[in-house]
Formats: sequence, C-alpha cells, structure tokens
Amino acid sequence: MLDNKLRKGLIILAHVLVGWIICGLYMFIGMKISIRNTIVSHAILTPVIFGIIAWNYYKKFNFTSPLITALLFVSIVMFLDANVVAVMIQRNLDMFRSFGGTWLPFILIFITTYLVGLFMKGPEGY
Repeated sequence: MLDNKLRKGLIILAHVLVGWIICGLYMFIGMKISIRNTIVSHAILTPVIFGIIAWNYYKKFNFTSPLITALLFVSIVMFLDANVVAVMIQRNLDMFRSFGGTWLPFILIFITTYLVGLFMKGPEGY
C-alpha cells in the first residue's frame, strides 16, 4: 500500500497529466493546420479543460486548498512544458517567447484551478 502522502501526490499528478496530455495533443494536431488559430483556441480551451479536471479533483479528492492546488497544477505543467516539450521535443526554449501560446495558458490554468477550488470549497476554502 502506498504511503498516504505519496498516494495524494500521485492523484494530483494524474489530474495534471490528463490536462497536460489533452492540451498537448490539441497543440500538436492544431499546429499542423494553423498556428495562429491553434494558439487562440488553445487559450480558450485550456481553462475549460483544467476547470473540468479541477472540478473532478475537488469533488472526489479535495486534499489541498485552492491556492496550493492552483500552484501545484501550474507548476507541474510548467515543469513538463520546459523539460518535455521545450528540451526533449523542440530542443529549444522558443516556446517561452510566446505569451499567447505559453504564458497565457499558464496564467489561465492557475486562475481557473484557483477559482474552481474556491467555488467547490465554499467560504471555508480560503
């Protein structure tokens, strides 16, 4: 049986991985069609995807406060983007020059996860 802290960490990681993989697949497919449209639609879809994932996390598990959850979600996504996408796949850090393609989705993941957490936890969730 897994240690309780490890189990909780893996549950949070699994939630983030689902969102990251969905967004990554969308970007991979979309970039083959239209870079500009993909970046714009990715900025719209990212908060929807992570909003649903955060809702599921809070409904079923709810281990962490909204702030900690938002920080964990965005930190894990940033780590994966920097190490997997930028370094291993693209072999450069050019993606971090794009506000709309990289930084805006990071901001939206944080805000969405935090707001969903506040909504799901109610006033005591602060």
